[in-house]
Amino acid sequence: MEYFQPDLALVHARGYSRHADRCAPGILDLLEPVRGGVVLELGCGAGALTRHLLAAGHRVIATDASAAILEQARAALGGQVDLRRLTLPDDPLPPADAIVSVGHAISYLPGAAAVDQALVSMATALRPGGVLAIDVCDLEWGRLRAGTENFGRVGPDWAVITEFSAPAPEVFVRDITTFVPDGAGAWRRSHERHENVLVDTAAIPALLAAHGVAAAVGSSFGAAELPPGLRAVTGVASV
Repeated sequence: MEYFQPDLALVHARGYSRHADRCAPGILDLLEPVRGGVVLELGCGAGALTRHLLAAGHRVIATDASAAILEQARAALGGQVDLRRLTLPDDPLPPADAIVSVGHAISYLPGAAAVDQALVSMATALRPGGVLAIDVCDLEWGRLRAGTENFGRVGPDWAVITEFSAPAPEVFVRDITTFVPDGAGAWRRSHERHENVLVDTAAIPALLAAHGVAAAVGSSFGAAELPPGLRAVTGVASV
């Protein structure tokens, strides 16, 4: 099943930009050495980080695997933005001077091998001196959230209920139910099951080093601390 069908894409666009807003200043600082180059964004969602990149004057190729959420990004950012549908880990990545991603996009891949494949693709796509800045879910993400209670949020024209489970140490599941107006005076209910793969992020720097990227794993982009269990992977491609 494709993640982020139209109803959840709408809810995500209207209620879930805070993580990107918090990460943007630190990521923009990391991108200063490649200003004027091409920034490839993976898992752009509805454009929450994209708009910060564009406002800072970067040339951005914003990508996502979900057609519905790309429509939300197009509506928010305008038709002149370079938005492309791209599905990791198999679709080729265009050459770039930086690759960025927030919202643990690669944690949506089907397993650790797919995550490794995506990371190698990123390393290969980076031009010499290129910058990498992404977030990814560590194995700690699931351990810290064992027994997490269900969670609900309500907006002016949407509501969402999320149920959490961890069927295996390397898997974290969100069962997401959304409610949006159906245009006929009632509410439409939709459901998606999101499975995130959790990995040992301590192994990522060695993998990237083998493909020419010197990287480190941390808990923040600049001053913006990430939620516990979410890791920032930052690095630079060899010249």
